[in-house]
Amino acid sequence: MSVASMAQAGCNDDGPPCDVPLGSYHIMLPEGGGDELPAVMFLHGAGGSGSGTINPNGLAKDLNARGYVAIGPNGMEREGQFRTGWYFHPDRPKKRDEATFLRQVADDAVERFGVNRDRILLGGFSVGGSMTSYIACEDPSAFAAYAPVAGSFWRPHPVACAAPVRLLNTHGWQDTTVPLEGRPLGGGVIFQGDVWVAMQLWRSANGCDQMRPDGFDTIGQFMIRRWDVCTPGTALEFALHPGSHVIPQGWSDLALDWFEGLEP
Repeated sequence: MSVASMAQAGCNDDGPPCDVPLGSYHIMLPEGGGDELPAVMFLHGAGGSGSGTINPNGLAKDLNARGYVAIGPNGMEREGQFRTGWYFHPDRPKKRDEATFLRQVADDAVERFGVNRDRILLGGFSVGGSMTSYIACEDPSAFAAYAPVAGSFWRPHPVACAAPVRLLNTHGWQDTTVPLEGRPLGGGVIFQGDVWVAMQLWRSANGCDQMRPDGFDTIGQFMIRRWDVCTPGTALEFALHPGSHVIPQGWSDLALDWFEGLEP
C-alpha cells in the first residue's frame, strides 16, 4: 500500500485538518492517490480557511484532475474585520513565523501523503497572494515556484529580493480591492503596494536584461507578459485578466501549464 493510501485513515478531505507544530492544513489527493505526486499549496484570502482550497467543486477539483495534490494551510485568527489571515507584512507584529509554518506543512504532506517535496507550487489569493510574494522574495528556495493571485507586496516595498525566483503573477485589470497601483487601508495606517513596482523587483532579482517583456502571449482571457532573457534557472511571467478581485476562470490550467514548463 502506498504512503498516500495509508494516510487516508488520518487527516484528509474526509476528516479533521492535519496538525503541525505551528498550525494546521487541509489536503485533497487525486482519486487513487499515489506516491511522489506534485502539489499546489494555496493560501486563502482574508477571512478564509484552508478548507476552501479543498472544496471539491472548486480549485481542488481542477488540481486533482491534473494529478496534483491540493493543500490548504489555515491562516491564524487576527484582529479586524476578516478574523483570519496571514502575518505577511515585514514591518508589523507577528504571532507566527509563517515561513516556518508553511515549510512544516510541506514536510508533513511529504511524510503523510507521499507528496514530492521538490514539486510544490506555492500560490495564494489576495493576502494569501501577498504572503506568497513575501516568501518568494525572502526565501525563493522554500518551494519549487510561486503563483500569487490578486495579491502582492505592501508599502514600503522590499528593497530587494533574493534570487533566483520562478514566479507567475496574476492580477485583474478591474481589481479595486487590491488595485494594481495599491491603495490605503485603515484610514491610511497601512498601504497596499504597487504591482508594477513588484514586477520591477522580480526583474531585478532575476537579472533580466530589460524592463519590457521579452515575449507576449494571449491564452484565453489571459494576457501574458514574459521575461526570458534573465539569469538561468529563473522564470517570470505576469498574467493580466479583464476581471476584478477573483481567482479567474482557467487559472489552474494556466498556472499548471506554466509550472510544468519550467526547467527542473
